[in-house]
Amino acid sequence: MCRALNISRGMVYYTPKKKQVNIELESEIIRIFKENKTHYGTRKIKRKLAKKGYQVSRRRIGKIMKKYDLVSTYTKKQYKVHSPSCNEDKIANVVNREFDKKEALDVVVSDLTYVNVKGKWNYICLIIDLFNREFVGYAAGKKKNAELVTEAFKSIKRPLDQINILHTDRGNEFKNKAIDDILDNFDIERSLSNKGCPYDNAVAEAAFKVVKTEFAYDRIFNSFQELEYELFDYVNWYNNHRIHGSLDYLTPVEYRYLMFDKKLL
Repeated sequence: MCRALNISRGMVYYTPKKKQVNIELESEIIRIFKENKTHYGTRKIKRKLAKKGYQVSRRRIGKIMKKYDLVSTYTKKQYKVHSPSCNEDKIANVVNREFDKKEALDVVVSDLTYVNVKGKWNYICLIIDLFNREFVGYAAGKKKNAELVTEAFKSIKRPLDQINILHTDRGNEFKNKAIDDILDNFDIERSLSNKGCPYDNAVAEAAFKVVKTEFAYDRIFNSFQELEYELFDYVNWYNNHRIHGSLDYLTPVEYRYLMFDKKLL
């Protein structure tokens, strides 16, 4: 009959294998995705799975995510950047795009972004350590001004005299006597990006793109108090739980402790 139909005999005996579903793996992927606030894509999920002994390709992870409609926030529309007013002070760009630092708090960078609170724009300020990309200071405010930056400095838990340089763009919110007093009192040098050049503050720009995507995009906070609470929770997760590709997939705090231990050795 096979010869008459001109088909291979192997076709008669071949039985397609049913694809086996690994419930344990799928559950772990869903857990990692939800535990990390729906921000992780296949690359970071693969890293987290590897730590638990799973050897899984990004393609397979992607298929499982598609199966359960797990869509990372990074696939969604991004914010458009508002053009800030400019500080014309003749202050040099001391950092000069040298963003890799070997000492904690050698250089911190800062910026502000906006969030929606009951249909009105409120703002958050973050201060980032270039050494490990850790948010060392943060604050929320109803106005985009120097007071917000000052509150972010007040939230820093480590000695301010350990900071050598503060680098920012030329936004006028960083131009204020209160901020100058902080820098003078703790002997912190100021560095400003060149006018109209976001690449001079690339780490802050990249960090705030992450914050806009993971924290602010498509969200309306019901009150300023809710914004403050959620910001505290997000900063804690970002510093202690969110893995970073630039830190060899460690969290900022893990990286800081690891480098400190290596120095002791």
